[in-house]
Amino acid sequence: MAEKDRQDQESGAATAEQSRELRQRKRRRWLLYIVLFAIFQTAIILLFVLTIMRIRTPKFRLNTDIVDTLTYSADAANPTFNIRINAELSVKNTNFGRYKFQDSAVSFYYNGDPVGTLFIPNSRAKARSTKRLEAAVDLSSAGMPNRPQLGADLSSGVLFLKGRSRLNGEVEVLRVLKRKKSAELDCDIAINLRQRIVGDFSCN
Repeated sequence: MAEKDRQDQESGAATAEQSRELRQRKRRRWLLYIVLFAIFQTAIILLFVLTIMRIRTPKFRLNTDIVDTLTYSADAANPTFNIRINAELSVKNTNFGRYKFQDSAVSFYYNGDPVGTLFIPNSRAKARSTKRLEAAVDLSSAGMPNRPQLGADLSSGVLFLKGRSRLNGEVEVLRVLKRKKSAELDCDIAINLRQRIVGDFSCN
């Protein structure tokens, strides 16, 4: 009888030990699940912050290769030019929120003197898209002080101009995060007067 009681006690102790080990394994498994879930959540948050919530400055570009009308005189006493070009402005927004920009203008210069202005109405570029605007701009030497270099450039057949602008606006992500961003435009334009085309053209 005593032997049987001893065996029952040993069996009960073994069962209790197995039950305790089983509970420990379950706790360790749940702890592992919690740690893995926390790591997954952290990775998702980092991905969200580094991609969707990262605000980039939109890219502002000017393209033109079409000369609509062109007249000029290389007369040394009174050199003049009147040119109309068709221009395309593009605002590339790589953000996950829209970019709303204010009224602005592209100013064109010859040797620092203003020769034309292209006005830009306020608008918006949708998230991860490019907003394009087309317009014609008149470039003229009227009102510009007489410069000997202008006559020489017109005689050479190539007129070098610059186009500059600054676009001010705001990027809005998920209607929660708002950041002001300004995009700048600085272009060098060479108009081939004899061929009546825009030759070299580059923007920074």
